[in-house]
Amino acid sequence: MDKQDLIKITANINKESCPGLVNFHCHTKFSDGSFDPEQLLDQAFINKIKFISITDHHTVKAHDFIEQNNILEKYPTDSFKLISGIEINCLLLGCLVHVIGLGINIKSTHLTPYIQGESPIGNDLHINSVTKAIRLSGGLSFLAHPARYRIPFYKLIPEANKQGVDGIEVWYDYDLRERWQPSNFVCSEINKITESHNMLKTCGTDSHGYSLLGR
Repeated sequence: MDKQDLIKITANINKESCPGLVNFHCHTKFSDGSFDPEQLLDQAFINKIKFISITDHHTVKAHDFIEQNNILEKYPTDSFKLISGIEINCLLLGCLVHVIGLGINIKSTHLTPYIQGESPIGNDLHINSVTKAIRLSGGLSFLAHPARYRIPFYKLIPEANKQGVDGIEVWYDYDLRERWQPSNFVCSEINKITESHNMLKTCGTDSHGYSLLGR
């Protein structure tokens, strides 16, 4: 997908977007999920999701698998759009956080330190290094679930903006319900801060199980 098209999608995400229309945070067996990639895409098709991303931790093997086995050919071309993605550990204000990269070129050498199946180390762990690698790989960076860390989101989000992060995973189910719902109060506060910094927005179920409609 063209980067400008992805910017348009993420700029218009709201609390109604996930999980029925957009799910930009999903995991497969290639990291810590339960689905194999084809099972996950079958779920996207069955649930009529329009935009889906696989964001495994420190690997793009699921996207390689889909490409090498021509799995997308089994679905109608107007069913859903798969966006390349990854989830990467990094340090922000000395706090270990997760950053999602969307729309990346999975073959980019800039991603090499981040696709080894484990957390990066040294300078590669700094958020500047992560956002730079995502940007040079043609993608957009998003701070994942900002209310799940030991430092409050109202401190992390402005600093993420300063460090070149493109957007925030605004809508997230912090209560981890079986059927995904955004945690309204905290997400509304996160949304206000995100908008005040003119950052992009994303959402996702952070699915690790056998349903894309929940975590």
